[in-house]
Amino acid sequence: MTVEVIAIGGYEEVGKNMTAVKVGEEVIIFDMGIHLDRISIHEDTDIDRMHSLDLIERGVIPDDTLMKDVDGKVKAIVFSHGHLDHIGGAVAKLAHRYDAPIIATPYTIALIERTIKGERKFSVSNPLRNLNPGGKLQLSKDVTLEFVQSTHSIPQAVLPALHTREGVIVYANDFKFDNHQKISPPPDYNRLRELGKKGVLSLIVETTRANEFHEVKTYSERVAKIILEDLMKQPLKEKTGMIVTTFSSHVERVQAIADIAKTSDRHIFFLGRSMERYCGIAENFGILDLPDNASVYGSPKAVTKALNKAEDNREEYLLVTTGHQGEPDALLPRIASGRTPFTVRPGDNVIISAPIIPNPTNKANRHMMERRLISSGARIYSNAHVSGHAGREDHRDFIRMLKPKHIIPAHGGELEMLAAYGELAEEEGYRIGNNVHILRNGQAQVFNEGF
Repeated sequence: MTVEVIAIGGYEEVGKNMTAVKVGEEVIIFDMGIHLDRISIHEDTDIDRMHSLDLIERGVIPDDTLMKDVDGKVKAIVFSHGHLDHIGGAVAKLAHRYDAPIIATPYTIALIERTIKGERKFSVSNPLRNLNPGGKLQLSKDVTLEFVQSTHSIPQAVLPALHTREGVIVYANDFKFDNHQKISPPPDYNRLRELGKKGVLSLIVETTRANEFHEVKTYSERVAKIILEDLMKQPLKEKTGMIVTTFSSHVERVQAIADIAKTSDRHIFFLGRSMERYCGIAENFGILDLPDNASVYGSPKAVTKALNKAEDNREEYLLVTTGHQGEPDALLPRIASGRTPFTVRPGDNVIISAPIIPNPTNKANRHMMERRLISSGARIYSNAHVSGHAGREDHRDFIRMLKPKHIIPAHGGELEMLAAYGELAEEEGYRIGNNVHILRNGQAQVFNEGF
C-alpha cells in the first residue's frame, strides 16, 4: 500500500496549515488554517463575506485546488486544535468541497461550528464529529484515527495519529510538553512511546522553535503565571488604569490572569469579539472558570460601554484586551491611538502577555503601539509570556519517543526553520534527503510499500 503526504499549506509560512495524507485510495486532510500576515486581519476580524478564491489569491487560505489532481476519496477532515492558523475562516471556505466529516475534539468542534455559522459565502453541511483526547475512530477498513493527548496554548490540543498497514503517521502541528497546566492534563508520553514501538512511518512536525535560538525545553505555563503574578501584584493596588493584553484563544493564560486578579478590588473586563468567542465556549464546556468579578464583552457596543465605565473610574477595573501585535484595528492599538472612550493617562500600567510574532509588519505595528502608550505616560511590561511551542530539546525528546522512519518538517515561515529541524534530526541519526523530507507547498512525498 502506498502512503503519500501532500503539502498544501504551511510549508512556506507560519500559518495557513493544510496537509493531506493519501493511504491507498483514501485521503485524510489535516487542518485548514489562515495566514494572518497576508491581510490586515487579527483575532477579531470578520472574513465571513470574503470569497475563497480571493483569499487563496491573497495567500490567506491554502490553495487546495491541487486536490483536484489527487486520485482518492477524502474520508475525513481532521483538526488538531482551534487556533486561527489551523481552523480560522478557511474551514468555512474550503470544507464544503469535500464529502467528508469534520473531526476534532469537542472544544475545537464548537469553535469550528461557530465559524461555520458565521459564514456568508458558502453553505457548509459537513457532519461534525467529536473525538476526545485519547479516543480512536475507524475511518475505513485500513485507516484508524487516534487523538493522543497533548498540550499547547489552547485547550484540547491533540496529536492526531493515523494507523495504517504501513505504519503510523503522526501529525504534530502544534504542541509543547507542559506538565503543569491548570486546564489541560500533561501529554500522554506513555502512548507516544507505545506508538514508537508499534512503528511510526512518518512524523509531520512543526518547526516553530526548532532553531538554534531556542535550545532549551519550553517552559511551562506555570512560569508564565508566576511572571504575571509578579508584574500584576503592585499595579492592581494602584489608583491608575491597568490593561493586560494576550491571545484570546490562550484560555490557560486567561484563567491565570483571572485567578491573579480575582482577590483584588478591581472588576475584570475581558474585551473583544474573539475574547467572547473563546472564553464563552470555554466557560460553556466547564474549561474556564471566571470569578464573580469578571465580565466578558464582545460586541462593539458592549465594549464601548465597558470602556466608558473604566474611563470614569479606572482604578476600579482591569481591562484584558486583544491587540498585542499592534494590529491597527484591534482594541489595544485603538486605545493607544486615542480612538476609544478609554484614554491612557500618565501612571497607567500595560502588561503585554504575548511575544511579537516575527514578521516585519508585526514588529512595526507593535513598536508604534508601544511608543504611543509610552508617550501617553503608560508604563509598559512587555513579553510577559512563555511559548506554546516545543523547544529544540522537546523536539529531540519527541523524536526519541516516536523513533519515526521518516520526518517531514512543517509549519515553517522560512526555509531556515525547516532546515534547522533537519539539522536537529541529523544529530539524532537522520539524513536530509534520505529520511528527512523538506517539502514546499504543492509538493508531495510518497512512501511506497517497504520504503
